[in-house]
Amino acid sequence: MSCTVNRFFSSISTLLWALLVILVITLDFTDAQTGVCYGRLGNNLPSPAEVVALCNQNNIRRMRIYDPDQPTLRALAGSNIELTLGVPNPDLQSIAASQSNADTWIQNNVRNHPNVRFRYIAVGNEVSPLRGDTSRYVNFVLPALRNIRAAVSAAGLGNQIRVSTSIETGVLGTSFPPADGAFRSDVNSYLRPITDFLVSTGAPLLVNVYPYFSYIGNKEQIDLQYALFNSDGIVVAGGIRYQNLFYAIVDAMYAALEKSGGASLEIVVSESGWPSAGGDTTTVDFARTYNTNLVRRVRDGTPKRPGRAIETYIFGLFDENQKSPEFEKNFGIFFPNRQPKYPISF
Repeated sequence: MSCTVNRFFSSISTLLWALLVILVITLDFTDAQTGVCYGRLGNNLPSPAEVVALCNQNNIRRMRIYDPDQPTLRALAGSNIELTLGVPNPDLQSIAASQSNADTWIQNNVRNHPNVRFRYIAVGNEVSPLRGDTSRYVNFVLPALRNIRAAVSAAGLGNQIRVSTSIETGVLGTSFPPADGAFRSDVNSYLRPITDFLVSTGAPLLVNVYPYFSYIGNKEQIDLQYALFNSDGIVVAGGIRYQNLFYAIVDAMYAALEKSGGASLEIVVSESGWPSAGGDTTTVDFARTYNTNLVRRVRDGTPKRPGRAIETYIFGLFDENQKSPEFEKNFGIFFPNRQPKYPISF
């Protein structure tokens, strides 16, 4: 009898270990999934239903959109694609002004779409006191975050949907070496309350990370292959090797957060990409190299957060012919006719 019992518990133990391994592998794979940013500033783009079908065909399981476009939300219903939904900057003032307005926004754009898998709500995009095009929204971001978060919680979705905002890396005053990363003094009063809010709610900070812009702004000191993930990297103080510029930028942002009360925050890279035409150092081959390497490298984590996949969204899904300047039209990994610009695997 004792042998039988021992064999039984041995079998159960083996089964539990196997299930644990499968669970860990599944979690790592899920975290490593790279999503896409679906912008719609083009007059030749496919229908939302065609876009969702294209994503399913290419194993794209996460998507970011910048406004609650109702045809897109209807197309996503039942698709199993996880969605980051944007609150457009022009909507921030109204939502900040009234909890009722935030409740209505969530009712119309989230609760009315129960079969959409909402992951994040991004309250504003690249709002910054440093930017002439978004600085007028600075005072509205934090109250809008609070009101949208309260509306999500009141809808019973607080454990499902996390509420954050998306910032750009121009808020960094120091970015190299990455360990010295710090926010500019003239954005601290704006970012610190947002950081505190995200820490209190357990939401990540969404950050748009573009090594392309860092490279073209400092070509004398940054090697192109380092920006494209093709370098052996550089060694910084402490003997830490940075294989690529993307890791260095992300870790500079982590260091800045640590200095601003946000040491516990995770970063989600809410945009990253490389244009294929229309500007300095823009070719299809450079875009292909950057984005295919990006998909591979985000699985590994940065030197500051090794082994922890970086949730990342490629900008963008399509070329958008109504944007400007010219290079902004050419970030797509697909042409508007849904043909791939180059091979890329998700």
